[in-house]
Amino acid sequence: MSITTQVPSNFDAENADNFEDIEKQFAVKAVQQMATYWAILEKVPGSKLRLTKMDDDIFEHLKRDFPEFDPAEPINEDEMKSKSGKERWRTFMMAYDKKIDDYNFGTLLRASPKTEYGEKETIFVPRMQFYAVEIARNRAGLNDWIYEEAEKERKKAKGNSEGGSNSA
Repeated sequence: MSITTQVPSNFDAENADNFEDIEKQFAVKAVQQMATYWAILEKVPGSKLRLTKMDDDIFEHLKRDFPEFDPAEPINEDEMKSKSGKERWRTFMMAYDKKIDDYNFGTLLRASPKTEYGEKETIFVPRMQFYAVEIARNRAGLNDWIYEEAEKERKKAKGNSEGGSNSA
């Protein structure tokens, strides 16, 4: 069951109380999204994956607004979340305000395309940052290793289930 409500127009996020239950609900949704994305990457090479209907536009916009961004390099969280970094990303994200559902919803992003999700390898970011970074990584084939590793495991499991006994 999904319940969606509009945020009141007079809601001030900067001065709102942080209710523990609400925070837990956001965390659960972020973890579910993370697990779903990982499961998809295990079944489809990232280079063949589309995350949104606007992947091409998002990718071109990222290259235009962040020409220094290298999807193969680990993300510098301090730089991304610095005052100037926040301003640049906020400007980038606002272009998707009415175009991408939940564009500013908190999402978990791997700091490096070379690692799995983990406590020290994960950054909490707005969904548009996740889309921009992961689309760039997928276009560069940097997430294909996840599918390749899962494929090896599937073949190994299939070999074990077929009874590897060759006695004469």
